[in-house]
Order: sequence, then structure tokens, then C-alpha cells
Amino acid sequence: MRDMTSSHHSQTSQFTQHVGIELVERAPGRSRWTLDLQPIHMNTHGVVHGGVLFTLADTAMGAALFGALQPGQICATINVKINYFKPVFGGTVVCVSEVVNQGKSVAHLDASMYVDEVLVARANGDFAIFMRKPDAAAA
Repeated sequence: MRDMTSSHHSQTSQFTQHVGIELVERAPGRSRWTLDLQPIHMNTHGVVHGGVLFTLADTAMGAALFGALQPGQICATINVKINYFKPVFGGTVVCVSEVVNQGKSVAHLDASMYVDEVLVARANGDFAIFMRKPDAAAA
């Protein structure tokens, strides 16, 4: 396992800030994010909404892959499968993600989510790898 360098709040989007997820550590092919759960993250039964954990996993996997890309490359989610193992009622969710396999145009990643070191969900996904178009930044 490689050491991850601390990188608080770097390269986060307005969306991740809105949701409340925070980048804690990142190294090429790996990332660790946290989410301190708030009432807004809960469904009507007082359990964290599955979409919140999905967002956390998708973001963590994208960040792990982005750190392993070549200059000018970007990535986008193709698909994500998630399994929810335990209900989450509060606390801090820690999500650890890593690249499992990276090809020239597609990468496969895993993300595991924990609350108090208990595995609550696991996701895996495929991400497209491609070159950013020069005019895409303006769009």
C-alpha cells in the first residue's frame, strides 16, 4: 500500500462541497474521503439516503482515477454498482477507493465505505478515460 499525501479541500467541486464530502488523502490510483452526516443526508426513516453513499463512492473513485491519469486526460463514470450492507444512522462515513485495473480507455475501481471501522457499503465502477477537448473547459 502506498502512502497517501494529505490534500484537504484541494480539487473539490462546488457539488462535493454542497454535499459535504471532503477529500482527506489522495495518491495516484487511491483516494480517501469523509462525510460527516447531517440531517439533510437522511431519508424519511432517519437512515442515510442511498444516493448520498452512491455520491460519495462515485466521487472517491473518480478522484482515485484522476490522480493516476496522464496530463490532459479526464475521466467520466460509465457505470457503478453499489451494495449496501448496514443501515447508517449518523456519524462519519469514510470512503476508501482504489484503481483495480487501468487500461488505455477504461478503468475499473472499488470503493469501500465505513462508519466506525464497520463496512457499511461497497461499490465498484467502470470509468472512461479520454482527452479533454480544448473547448470543453468553456462549456
